[in-house]
Amino acid sequence: MITKKFLPRWLIFIKINFDMPQIVMDPFLFRVLSAIFWLSVAAVFYSYAVFPLLLSWKAKGKKLKLAQYQRKDDLPRVSIIISAYNEQEVIEQKVTSIYDNLYPRDKMEVLIGSDASDDNTNPIVNRLSEQYENLNFFPYRQRRGKGNVINDLVHESTGDILVFTDANVMLDSHTIFQLARYFKDPSVGLVDTHMNNTNMHQSGISHQEKAYISREVGIKQHESILYGTMMGPFGGCFAVRKNLYEPVPKNFLVDDFYINMKVLEKGFKCINNLEALVFEDISNNIKDEFRRKVRISTGNFQNLRKFSNLLWHKTTGLSFCFISHKALRWLGPFFLLLALLTNAALAMNHTLYFYILLAHCFLFVLPLSDLLLQKAGVHIGLLRFITHFYSMNIALLKGFFKSLKKIESNVWKPTQRNQA
Repeated sequence: MITKKFLPRWLIFIKINFDMPQIVMDPFLFRVLSAIFWLSVAAVFYSYAVFPLLLSWKAKGKKLKLAQYQRKDDLPRVSIIISAYNEQEVIEQKVTSIYDNLYPRDKMEVLIGSDASDDNTNPIVNRLSEQYENLNFFPYRQRRGKGNVINDLVHESTGDILVFTDANVMLDSHTIFQLARYFKDPSVGLVDTHMNNTNMHQSGISHQEKAYISREVGIKQHESILYGTMMGPFGGCFAVRKNLYEPVPKNFLVDDFYINMKVLEKGFKCINNLEALVFEDISNNIKDEFRRKVRISTGNFQNLRKFSNLLWHKTTGLSFCFISHKALRWLGPFFLLLALLTNAALAMNHTLYFYILLAHCFLFVLPLSDLLLQKAGVHIGLLRFITHFYSMNIALLKGFFKSLKKIESNVWKPTQRNQA
């Protein structure tokens, strides 16, 4: 018979009482598992709640203090770059929104690259190139992905400022000036826009997605004000100095974050300008959004490995924001799994952890309840937020494992436009 003295202290052993079986855990192991549990919970809570509140408190009452162009100044030449794939539904409206801008026409050019579109995108853009001055069209025959197209278009551009924008993102009449405005300050390398969502629905996740994006905009604005270290632009429309642009690797899935981090790596500021307004039809279908988030998550882990050197950097605020805003968030599913597993082990040894485990299980049931209610036509906002949170973390987990495989291309299937 094996007795306690023959077992290592770190092992769990079962003590059988006459009343009921009880699992007794070694005190040292109990403390270790408790520490892992609470650190995992704290990491998730810190990234999603504490860090944004801390930034908001530190940035309260502060504004961007940077040199700015005025309308009367000699403004920089801007190259507007669009990689388009099967955008027949939105491309004409997009081009119109660009040329409706109150930016000097002689200081602006538009470059559109069609990534082997097989709908009516090419004929539409061909017609528009005859209608608008300085609209240059490049109909590529081979599908290569957004990153490779914009690399080629940058090579063809003549502007000092590059504006990367998606075909489905519409511009306000002042957007281009607002993007160019802060480049008067030589320390600024990248400027982001302020996205406004359209096409909202109660039936899907559009309200939850809008709330998440609006919160992200606030965090990025505070990062901009405090440190000039905004963690990634809204990929639908942002501007960068051409001399700071680094070609996107052919297999990278999130080009905007790569470009942003390259600018920070060179010691320049990345900022958000809330007055540079753009408009996008927000995603409402949870399956399409999940697929998009898996792709983005895969690219996030590519970028995390690429820029791991910036996790410990001398630049004020850079490592702080990178770890707090991005790295911990991306590692969130692993913290959630650690919290669940340690909670399950601790629950058999302590009443507090048993009740926490019950709460854990209850939270897991809520997304399933939401899906069943959704099929019945019932939409409860709070439940949808919980579903959105868990689906986002599952997408991160799936993206992590996809990032471990060899990725040879950045071609992906675009999200459906004008979702119901």
